[in-house]
Amino acid sequence: MSPWVVLAVLILCSTIFRPAGVQKPAATKPSRKVSQATLTYATAVYRDLVSLPSPERKVVAAVYQFSDQTGQYKYSPNVATYSRAVTQGATSMLIKALEDSGWFEVVEREGLARLLKEREIIDTTRKNYKDNQGQSLPSLPPLLYAGIILEGGIISYDSNFVTGGFGAKYFGLGGDIEYRKDQVGIYLRAVSVQSGKILKSVSTTKTILSKEVHLGIFRFVS
Repeated sequence: MSPWVVLAVLILCSTIFRPAGVQKPAATKPSRKVSQATLTYATAVYRDLVSLPSPERKVVAAVYQFSDQTGQYKYSPNVATYSRAVTQGATSMLIKALEDSGWFEVVEREGLARLLKEREIIDTTRKNYKDNQGQSLPSLPPLLYAGIILEGGIISYDSNFVTGGFGAKYFGLGGDIEYRKDQVGIYLRAVSVQSGKILKSVSTTKTILSKEVHLGIFRFVS
């Protein structure tokens, strides 16, 4: 199995990115039942990702940024909001998916400036001080460099793509249900560090269905 097959699985796995605030379930009474905490919901694609056969050798990969490129804000019919429509932690999600696949050895690049600063502090300290035997402290080993760079991001978000619903009112009492269909597009490419050539690019679209229930009591005042 080639790393590009794994990349294809990764981009499918990345469809777990859900727009922030799209799902609006009806208000329910809090349950008193206590259960064990779970980190994330494991989708079928994610289970396929972690079930891949072990590679002969892992590919060293770097992820600088896998960002929200849509510029979309969270939909709100009544007030202006500055909350983004999709997750702002896509870089961390991609790195986690790469690690979980078992095919990639990921090196830190998103916080590279902080990493280099900390290494500089260590090198300066080791040059100015000696150990208990009066010997000079060794320098840090060189950083591991990547063979490929993974680039891309969340490239599209179509909010309120299809809307519909139904409702009824009787003597001022009633409710209505609104259905929404949103689409999120994700793009990922692998770039060779040695040549700069794009080795492989994949993209996918995820459809999110949501339902909102409105309940209300209306009274005419004039």
